Amino acid sequence: MRDKMQQSFFKSVRFALRHGQRWWRAAGLVLGLLFLQGAMAQTNNYPSKPLRLIVPFPPGGPVDVIGRVTADVLSQALGQPVVVENRAGAGGVIGTDLVAKAPADGYTLGIGPISSLSITPAMGKKTPYNVDTDLTMVSLLGKVVGALVAHPGAPFDTLEQMIAYAKAHPGELTYASSGPGTSSHLAGEYLSARAGVKMVHVPYKGTAPAIQDLLGGQVPLYFETSLAAAAAMVNDKRLKALAITGPARSALLPGVATVAEQGFPGFDVSPWMALIAPAQLPEPLVEKLNKAVREGMTSPQVAKRLALIGGMAETSSPAEARKFVQNDTAHWRKLIKDANIRFD
Repeated sequence: MRDKMQQSFFKSVRFALRHGQRWWRAAGLVLGLLFLQGAMAQTNNYPSKPLRLIVPFPPGGPVDVIGRVTADVLSQALGQPVVVENRAGAGGVIGTDLVAKAPADGYTLGIGPISSLSITPAMGKKTPYNVDTDLTMVSLLGKVVGALVAHPGAPFDTLEQMIAYAKAHPGELTYASSGPGTSSHLAGEYLSARAGVKMVHVPYKGTAPAIQDLLGGQVPLYFETSLAAAAAMVNDKRLKALAITGPARSALLPGVATVAEQGFPGFDVSPWMALIAPAQLPEPLVEKLNKAVREGMTSPQVAKRLALIGGMAETSSPAEARKFVQNDTAHWRKLIKDANIRFD
């Protein structure tokens, strides 16, 4: 590729000189070639220093776990350290904005969660970045399935009982989320709208603080995005499971039915993540990163690590990732409108 581009530049220079065009035209072409050679050299040497991977949630949650798995995959493939930087806040918007505003040199990447790439835009909330124009979609990474869990002291043991309680106590039942605009937030609003109840949203800055208050009894409900984490706490009798929030039952919580099976067909909130970069990232770098992700994330070792949080790898081409995000945003936008969900 580099040889063909160089040949094309040299051919243009010879043409300009042969046909008597101004000398500065030829000089400009030569300077352009020198710039191209420098850019190609930079691309061929990439990466020549450590990379930064921004994870837009605190340590401990599924986004952070997939982020650290991705960092290991990239480090092994590229031969450079990949430093994970947790920049939480606003349901992932703060961290995603940092990626959007970083130099497009391949040294700042990010984990793009469903919350900041799809749900928040679908809610109609203004973000400091435009998903379509300010970000490069490198590849999808994977998704996780979660569960609706409750504190052992909550006055209900099943989803049916929970809904009955919410109807009998309108505006009194609270549920925690990992932040505004996150999948756990949308799951609560979606279920409330489908069931015709009013629950009060209590946002936290990530999964860990939400779980801490749930276990302490400060809030009675949480839509946990990691099925494995939920199962561990349910098995230890620290929480009780009311439903699986994904499309199918799981062996991690045998006997626990999905929300869809319990009277709400089509209910499915399965958070996904993508590897993102600033817009205008050079195509050769996008291809190199995409190859590293698609080869590394599908390894048996990664599958085992993701299974620990109830997750699975799902990679894609950059174009497929872009289309997926656009379709998912349209899906949630329609769902929010049809269910008349309000985010006041």
